[in-house]
Amino acid sequence: MAVTLKDVAERAGVSRSAVSRTYTEGASVSKHTRRKVEKAANELGYSPNALASSLTTGRTKLIGLVSNNFHNPIFLQVFDLFTKGLQDRGLRPLLVNLTDEVNPENSVRMLRAYSVDAVIVASSTLPESFAEGFRDAGVPVVHSFGRHVASPKVNVLGINNIEAGRMAAQSLIARGYDDVAFLGGPKSATSTQDRYKGFVDEVAQHPQVKLSSSFAADYTFDAGRAEMTRLLKAKPAQAYFCGDDVLSIGALSAVQSAGLNVPDDIGLLGLNDMEMARWENINLTTIHNPFRQIIASSIELIESMLKDDTRYPEARLFACHIVERGTLRPLP
Repeated sequence: MAVTLKDVAERAGVSRSAVSRTYTEGASVSKHTRRKVEKAANELGYSPNALASSLTTGRTKLIGLVSNNFHNPIFLQVFDLFTKGLQDRGLRPLLVNLTDEVNPENSVRMLRAYSVDAVIVASSTLPESFAEGFRDAGVPVVHSFGRHVASPKVNVLGINNIEAGRMAAQSLIARGYDDVAFLGGPKSATSTQDRYKGFVDEVAQHPQVKLSSSFAADYTFDAGRAEMTRLLKAKPAQAYFCGDDVLSIGALSAVQSAGLNVPDDIGLLGLNDMEMARWENINLTTIHNPFRQIIASSIELIESMLKDDTRYPEARLFACHIVERGTLRPLP
């Protein structure tokens, strides 16, 4: 039989309400009583019932963790960091798969049914309006990896994808490439749009450099491989900014299958610096996206919002940088 609150109260020689207050955040209980209750609980192996506690406090400590791209392996790292970080703070992550979902109303309805205290939208492709749907419904929300705006309506954290696109173009041109290309994810993705804009704007400052562009169907290995296979049927560019590591790895596979060499025949540059990019057989030159810092800051903001729901939303930008590996010519 499971140990109950009543068992602990009898063992400690206190009332059941005293045991309840001991495990209710912010409730008043003397140090003497708390010590007696905790000693009895440890001896009996008692763990407080989180659902019962939520009825008393009005807080479930459930945090909805929403994402819409479970096909990209980078999100295994993202979910790992988010779930550990939330659990370390006594919060309970509720992972929600919203692949192909673009209507925030459906998501709000689902997460309200679980009585979540707050929501983290972990996506670089969803528009600002998606996270704003939670705010409009009165649910505290943070948009991690979201699109940077000067005056956000919700908390937004991530890199400046326009600047990342500029950085990519500058890096390719600095290596002597004069025929470069952008190979992005789906055109509807905000991250694709911004990385494309930054890349194109920077190349336009160098009229001697030829520019082409194309877009994959999704941010996946298969989509990157399929698009590069198509491009190789014509005359490919000298180097590609693929806008995402998993697209780059798909493109790398297609180039190698065609009997070509990276970087001697074609150069590739990714973005994210996912763990797989470091593997020796991939060795992808990429732009580092500081996931750990973004996720830690997102959780800190969620905690702050749960304590003070009058905070003004803010946009937090994080710096990125080139990670030199083996899929581009070395810098001169």
